[in-house]
Amino acid sequence: MKQRVGLDSALTVLAPVVWGSTYLVTTQLLPPDRPLLAAAVRALPGGLILTLAGRQLPQGHWWWRILVLGALNIGVFFYLLFVAAYHLPGGVAALVGSVQPVFVLLLSALLLRTAIRGWQVWACVLGTAGVGMLVLGPEAGLDTIGVVAGLGGAVCMASGIVLTKHWGRPPGVGLLTFTGWQLAAGGLLIAPVTLLGEGLPDRVTWTNLAGFAYLSLVGALLAYAVWFRGIERLPALTVSLLGFASPLAATILGFLFLREGLTLIQGAGAVAVVTAVLLAQRSTAREARVAGGAAGPSPGSTGVPPDGPVAAGATAATAPPGSPPAAGAATAAAPPDGPTAAAPTDPLPPPEAGPAHPAPPPTEAGTRPAAQSPRQTTEREQS
Repeated sequence: MKQRVGLDSALTVLAPVVWGSTYLVTTQLLPPDRPLLAAAVRALPGGLILTLAGRQLPQGHWWWRILVLGALNIGVFFYLLFVAAYHLPGGVAALVGSVQPVFVLLLSALLLRTAIRGWQVWACVLGTAGVGMLVLGPEAGLDTIGVVAGLGGAVCMASGIVLTKHWGRPPGVGLLTFTGWQLAAGGLLIAPVTLLGEGLPDRVTWTNLAGFAYLSLVGALLAYAVWFRGIERLPALTVSLLGFASPLAATILGFLFLREGLTLIQGAGAVAVVTAVLLAQRSTAREARVAGGAAGPSPGSTGVPPDGPVAAGATAATAPPGSPPAAGAATAAAPPDGPTAAAPTDPLPPPEAGPAHPAPPPTEAGTRPAAQSPRQTTEREQS
């Protein structure tokens, strides 16, 4: 159980690591001041590819559910994310978004009826403090539009995680198809607003195309498939806490590609973020192990057949000749023409009053039973 949770967490955390590169790609590869275009191009192509490959469409009430999930997880969230990225320094945007686990914790208690535990609160506080130490600097400034957009994106993503966990996936629908539906729905919601509000850029370079392709295929298609898989297999808060890896990845990428320096405070923040993620993973594995142990062993796992009384009779049948029969085994040794054996769950009826041994057969008056030789007696006993 612990190994399975560890593998699921290790695979799921790849999605936030990929998303941590969004700040680098947005500022270095994409056209400036185009948050709607970046959001639409990130979601729509990958969503259409997966939907066409799956050859399935939502049925019944799943149409409006997919619209809601697509808006929360993809459409509205993408737009607010890019607005925050354009109006705030990358560190401040990451810090504002790091409050997402708090919203997940509260929404899980309301919709999923999960109890709020002490380690969950400590993990949220530790992770948010770690992100603050990791990304904030002396030059960090606040912008009202950027802060509001960052908080709105955190609420959207938290709601999408909890509702995805609450509703699950339609029966018979694959994970990639389910991911494609949400990406396509989110992209289609953003596309008209993009054309009306921003329009298309006058010129698109090969660098811009490379950035769009990376965000669509890697940052959306692959990352969200891994993310939704993690939501299915892990608790909602654990998945949300894994999102702390996103600012950590952004800081490391900034150090490697943008020559941004690292301080001791940032190092302490990185340790705090990793500790919060490990705390969530270990606590989840422990709770899963306890829940599995509380369920008890499966029937027959202790080596005792479920039909206990029959097993007792079977044991008596293998007893050596001459030994007293075990309780409940007398009927198993009865001759075929004897009384019918009672069901194992019913007690045997009390014996009728009478002699303990059958009376000898009557003989004619004035005669005695013929004496039997020892050889005849032995043969009869053996028969």
